[in-house]
Amino acid sequence: MNALKLIQVDAFADRPFTGNPAAVMPLDAWLPDEMLQAIAMENNLSETAFTIPDASGEANYELRWFTPTTEVALCGHATLASGHVLIEGDVIRFRTRKAGILTVGRDGEALTLNLPATLVEPARNDALLAALGTPDAGYFVSCAGIEGTVIILLEDAAAVRACTPDFAALAKIDVMAIVTARGGDEADAVSRVFVSAWGIDEDPVTGSAHAALTPFWAERLGRDTLAFFQASARGGHLTGRLAGDRVILGGRCVTVIEGFMRI
Repeated sequence: MNALKLIQVDAFADRPFTGNPAAVMPLDAWLPDEMLQAIAMENNLSETAFTIPDASGEANYELRWFTPTTEVALCGHATLASGHVLIEGDVIRFRTRKAGILTVGRDGEALTLNLPATLVEPARNDALLAALGTPDAGYFVSCAGIEGTVIILLEDAAAVRACTPDFAALAKIDVMAIVTARGGDEADAVSRVFVSAWGIDEDPVTGSAHAALTPFWAERLGRDTLAFFQASARGGHLTGRLAGDRVILGGRCVTVIEGFMRI
């Protein structure tokens, strides 16, 4: 029986039990994919991040992410959590299979996460809007994103909080659905994120969603640096800065569990 180190981190959080929890498991070498998936299912968090030392010289570590049901191409909060666990200097680099090189850096007591920007264009999907219970909302879809990303623009923050999706219907639509509106006094913009098709009905605080929300709101508000609040039950604050074709997210992390998984 092997004992594998496991660290659970609340990402985009300044205190325990807020933000988005992620498990981070540093490995010496990749386990079989079915074992990685089984570990993620056992953890039953929105994401489990696995790393191994990078032998290519491009980065410090290779990085992969698994939900309880599937491997995903990009996860922001679990990348930030992995940086929180593994960073030694000012910057740590992760090599990923589909998202390229991702970096996590220090910014005082916070961390920054550098992601590729996701751009969206107006479109229409009546089935998705019906599943979200927002039939009259504005709808924008990514055409070249790493994974299917949809932004649904609602009239105000109250409408975002009141959104009550039909999760069974949503599970049949293979996208990350982001409902968002201007945030008023709380933040520049608020959002909630639903990914039922990937085994997560509502994700608490989603870094990859803000890779799309940052350019979306930067265009509408006329500035490149923004404050966001993701209005899930746990809730989380983060910042986003548009830098060319990249988005720099900022937030804090808190370690809540350290131990070993025996397999």
